[in-house]
Amino acid sequence: MAELRVGIAGYGVVGKRRRDCVEQHDEMRLVAVCDRSFGDEGVLNDGVRCYTDYKRLLTEDLDVLIVCLTNDIAPEVTIAGIEMGLHVFCEKPPGRDVASIESVIDKELENPELKLMYGFNHRYHESVQEALRIIRNGELGKIINLRGVYGKSQLITFNQPDWRTKREIAGGGVLLDQGIHMVDLMRLFAGDFEEVHSFIDNSHWGFNVEDNAYALMRNKAGVVGMLNSSATQWRHRFNLDINLEKGTLILGGILTGSKSYGAETLTVVYADPDNDCGDPREQLTRYNHDYSWDEEIKLFCAVYR
Repeated sequence: MAELRVGIAGYGVVGKRRRDCVEQHDEMRLVAVCDRSFGDEGVLNDGVRCYTDYKRLLTEDLDVLIVCLTNDIAPEVTIAGIEMGLHVFCEKPPGRDVASIESVIDKELENPELKLMYGFNHRYHESVQEALRIIRNGELGKIINLRGVYGKSQLITFNQPDWRTKREIAGGGVLLDQGIHMVDLMRLFAGDFEEVHSFIDNSHWGFNVEDNAYALMRNKAGVVGMLNSSATQWRHRFNLDINLEKGTLILGGILTGSKSYGAETLTVVYADPDNDCGDPREQLTRYNHDYSWDEEIKLFCAVYR
């Protein structure tokens, strides 16, 4: 089976991490990268060609384009990759506004033979996969509601670039940057929500993007999801409670590069109708490794094949 020739548009922290994922898979080979930080076109020490412009990158003989660019340009590059006949893997979010995302959808529908996938690696954490298995096998019954908090202490943490605070580039703040993962997980577990009520606020940090978002959502089956995405969560926190007919699943903490969200755990709570003390039996599992980035790219390759 021929190798998939890969190009990466955007060679910052995330682009380099995606390169590591590519190199974990024998059926993929990195051919070239592009980033504005390169002084000129050339060849990296390991033989990978480098460009300063994505249009030059797309002159390479590629099968796959991985897009790790800012929200304002990611839809444009995704569309350009599809128009070149490439399968595209793009980091979330799909765009900075509805119009840009709709333009990508239109292009995808015109090219059904090509694969387009977005980077929501939280889906592939071991704790999340185990929670999904329990929900799908029905051992705890149907979902009643979900309550999620995903918060950090500032809009920009761990030396991230400041474009995340600029609406013209990012499109939104903490919800679009981080909280979107919690929204994605709620949809993974409960399906699409049809009714949504929400507030956003930027009163603390004062940037022209939200530093807090609050949402109350309900799907067709009556499952309710409650969400707070926050950049004023001084102790970084990831927590998702999934209440079901026969128990509760609690996803607490998540493994990230910063290690600031605590240990990644899944607590399974078994409801006891005969116990009115609110202290049922629990089983806690701790997960010590993050395979999510590699698993995501592996799935992309598998579906492509």
